[in-house]
Amino acid sequence: MEKRRKGFLFVHRFTHSPVLRVFTLLIAVGCQLSASPAFAEELNLQSLIDEALKNNHEILVAESKISVSKFKIPQVKSLPDPMFMFGYQNEGLGRYNYGYSPDAQWMFSASQMFPFPGKLPLKGEMAERDAEGIKASSEAVQLRTIARIKELYYDLFLMYKNIDLIKDRTLLFSRIEDAAIARYSSGMASQQEVIMAQTEKYMLLEKEEMLKQKIQSIEAMLNTTVGRNVKSPLGRPAEMPATMLARNMDELILTAHNNSPEVKLREKMVSSAEVKVNMAEKEYYPDFTVAASLFDRRNMQDMWSLTTTVNIPIFYGTKQRQAVNEAKAALSEARHELEGLKLMLSSAVRDNYSMLKTSESLMDLYKTGLIPKTYQDFESAISGYATGKVEAITVISRLKSLIDFETFYWVQFAEREKAIARLEAITAVNSHGSTSSP
Repeated sequence: MEKRRKGFLFVHRFTHSPVLRVFTLLIAVGCQLSASPAFAEELNLQSLIDEALKNNHEILVAESKISVSKFKIPQVKSLPDPMFMFGYQNEGLGRYNYGYSPDAQWMFSASQMFPFPGKLPLKGEMAERDAEGIKASSEAVQLRTIARIKELYYDLFLMYKNIDLIKDRTLLFSRIEDAAIARYSSGMASQQEVIMAQTEKYMLLEKEEMLKQKIQSIEAMLNTTVGRNVKSPLGRPAEMPATMLARNMDELILTAHNNSPEVKLREKMVSSAEVKVNMAEKEYYPDFTVAASLFDRRNMQDMWSLTTTVNIPIFYGTKQRQAVNEAKAALSEARHELEGLKLMLSSAVRDNYSMLKTSESLMDLYKTGLIPKTYQDFESAISGYATGKVEAITVISRLKSLIDFETFYWVQFAEREKAIARLEAITAVNSHGSTSSP
């Protein structure tokens, strides 16, 4: 009778407590979350990548630029359009005297400009180098898009993992709550301990709701990157093993210098700048315009002429020479940009490789040390709490630490995978060591 009376007093006091209103709202939230529809089917990473390569607008724009650059090549290698001239020459101002005056005549002329030998092939070579550079730029866009999809995919994977952890650990908070209620019913604990345990449990439900909001945000960004409508449904990321990296940092740096589309783009820019120097030097030589004319004088003998016009680069000191200097300066700029890019790639490889190794060390620390030890500590603490040897705040802090370490483990897992994705984009080599072919 005494236990039943104390249990009734607890329920009576707790039911009329102002805190109940807060708990009622939190319970309603929890019911809504539990009643929410199940997650869609599993989301496959490779399927997203394949779809993005077909539908991503940035990739499509880059591919269109390749087509544009190819269409320019035959244009610059062609001769300028020929010119046709026709007119009439009259003698005197009084009347039209064609056929009566020897100087009255209709005139017809056709002309064609011929660049100095070697100029057109150089222009074509410049256009070809530019087209090759645009192709390399398109490959870089594809690699960056793939890396972006992988990063968003693992961010989404992390959100779902955190929700799983919350659902699992909510059961452990329920154990603390049950122990607190049992101790309160027996007069060994205060009502505050029960409220504390319940508050922590419902704070996890609040965190779960925030994670679901982040899922919607990540899904919108992922849909945009793939080329879908932002409202398109996405499933839950599939469970994937840790990606293996087959190369060390020095090998990755060397591979980046040899394979990176960004490096290839800069190399093509250097080649194009070298051709432009040769082209600027060719401008010292004149171009030729050949014209053929016919003079129709009706009743008199027709006349014809053949002329050649040559431009004289007399102002070479302020024009052609300065153009050569400009081209050489642009060549120097392109070479320095290439070397600067290689240094930036080396730094990016080192940064991401260091991040990868740090994540691996932390994952091992969490998995083999902190998580199992903290879980043992929690079990020991909750056993001690049931017997009155440990305070409630101690048990709750142990459980919160366990949740934090488990969360940190998956954070580092995601960061490791994202670092590998960035390294693949930098080196243009996938994690198995073969060259990427987007």
